[in-house]
Amino acid sequence: MSFDIEKIAELARIRLRPEEKEKLKKDLESILGYVEQLKGLKTDNIEPTSHVMEIENVFRPDKVEPSNAIDELIKKAPDHAGKFFKVPKVVDKE
Repeated sequence: MSFDIEKIAELARIRLRPEEKEKLKKDLESILGYVEQLKGLKTDNIEPTSHVMEIENVFRPDKVEPSNAIDELIKKAPDHAGKFFKVPKVVDKE
């Protein structure tokens, strides 16, 4: 498989010294060679998975419960109108 290491470095917006270019080229060839090996695997009878291990939710289940958070906040506000905070005017229309 051939690729232009200069173009890849340009797209990644990185500057490479000549010895780094050679190392990167060898690394990319190795990675792409491994991907080619994986393409040869027979996966016809294998179920797709999203994760290699079984995962379960360890958090508590969500429950809807009554809350008076708005009322508590309004009580602590310096000024309010109904369930809205009143704040000083900051923009004048002219």
